[in-house]
Amino acid sequence: MSAMRRKRIDPASNAEFLAGVRKDQANREKTYREQALKLFPHVCAKCGREFSGARLRELTVHHKDNDHMNNPPDGSNWELLCLYCHDDEHEAYERAGYHSGGSSIDQNSSGFTPFAGLGDLLKHKEESPDSKE
Repeated sequence: MSAMRRKRIDPASNAEFLAGVRKDQANREKTYREQALKLFPHVCAKCGREFSGARLRELTVHHKDNDHMNNPPDGSNWELLCLYCHDDEHEAYERAGYHSGGSSIDQNSSGFTPFAGLGDLLKHKEESPDSKE
């Protein structure tokens, strides 16, 4: 056997570790969510819908700078958004190319740019005499 053996991970301790991480995250989220609900009116900052009672759970805290660790006590990095607007906000962030370390939207991690040269192809099509509008 080689001197370097793979260390076996105990499934029970791994599950315990993951449960602890999830609990810490839930506690952190609960803390800033409760703060945001005290600071702001229960209205979606994007669509303007009001939330109360059981529907209050549909109102989420959005981090304006998309850094979930940036939780100033004055709430300056937060806004309350409904579930739908929150999803839309994150999708817009990804469409803008800020996902995956700020790479551009048309370039993946391999460096391949699927739309490279598309502008030239379209330009040639517009200039072509057989192109129809």
